[in-house]
Amino acid sequence: MSLAGKRVLLIVSGGIAAYKSLELVRLLRKAGAGVTCVLTRAGAEFVTALSLQALSENRVYADLFSLTDESEMGHIQLSRSADLLAVVPASADLIQRMATGAASDLASTVLLATDTPVLIAPAMNMRMWLHPATVANVATLRGRGVAVVGPEDGDMACGEFGPGRLSEPPAIVAAIEALLGSGSTELAGRHALVTSGPTYEPIDPVRYIANRSSGRQGHAIAEALARRGARVTLVSGPVVLPDPPGVSVQKIETAEAMLAACRAALPVDVAVFAAAVADWRVENVSAEKIKKTGPAPLSLALVQNSDILATIAGAGENRPRLVIGFAAETSNVTGYAREKLAGKGCDWIVANNVSAASGVFGGGENEVSLVTPEGVEAWPRLSKREVGERLAARIADALRPLRG
Repeated sequence: MSLAGKRVLLIVSGGIAAYKSLELVRLLRKAGAGVTCVLTRAGAEFVTALSLQALSENRVYADLFSLTDESEMGHIQLSRSADLLAVVPASADLIQRMATGAASDLASTVLLATDTPVLIAPAMNMRMWLHPATVANVATLRGRGVAVVGPEDGDMACGEFGPGRLSEPPAIVAAIEALLGSGSTELAGRHALVTSGPTYEPIDPVRYIANRSSGRQGHAIAEALARRGARVTLVSGPVVLPDPPGVSVQKIETAEAMLAACRAALPVDVAVFAAAVADWRVENVSAEKIKKTGPAPLSLALVQNSDILATIAGAGENRPRLVIGFAAETSNVTGYAREKLAGKGCDWIVANNVSAASGVFGGGENEVSLVTPEGVEAWPRLSKREVGERLAARIADALRPLRG
């Protein structure tokens, strides 16, 4: 019951993703939160007040000018009766009204009148999400302290694929837990370093060497550690993902920049190197775009990048108490992982199969084995969020005996 005693005012705006608000109410109740819902006129085109009322076991509010509602629970009282206001889904229209301070209906009036934390989970067509107006409105809300979870890349009801898909209800619950500080505290006082995503190694001003890492696993690990109370520094390569709530994010592009950011984050208690770092970079990066000059093949001289895992594992007095690497392999997965454990000086290796058939790169699931000096522990195929949770729990167990 991670949200026991907490009160959430859930505002459901218009959009096909509104159906997920029903599952969100169920999960919030399961976590122990009390939920009261505000349903906008557009939201009522997709879900009913009766459904929200049945799941929340509370009256659903919709009309700003209801005299009964104003006498029983006016919009000022409603706006301040919760520990957090969550807008799920947050439509482009409601985001715009929040940014401009409009008070044209109950939802926007409640949001304008509140002095409690606000979280939005946007959902809309990808072109609407990427439009400069929406980008500016979201930036305005972030600047005012509004938390944002999502949106995610994925298939949408309009038939397109891209950013704009509502985050899944478990991820929204996790963001709410992080904001309300009601998750586990077993890693309180600990500092965790996590790397995530690919690195981009430039060839010239327009080309680079990269890989297919989405960063989903590293971000999930960072979020899971933060939920357990850790102070988390996430060093992330270029990814199209929202920053995990409650996490300090350092964004880099190259392997050398990632190593510098990791060194700057020390000392830490635990370091998890989930990023898919490029092993090589171009020796001489061209200052101008390289032109195609006929059929002759282009040759690039490559040099090895620094080994971030081995460098931090061998950092002497600054070495983290627990150093965890990832071994992304396409064959002989655990065999190579054992070799990496022995050769890098780290404590654990998380080995995963990233062959094309596995669907891991860019996908939502992962199948890993935890390789330690004691042996190999095979985990079932799980969502990347579940892998993050399981690894965070193991980290908490490993650090617990070290507490004074």
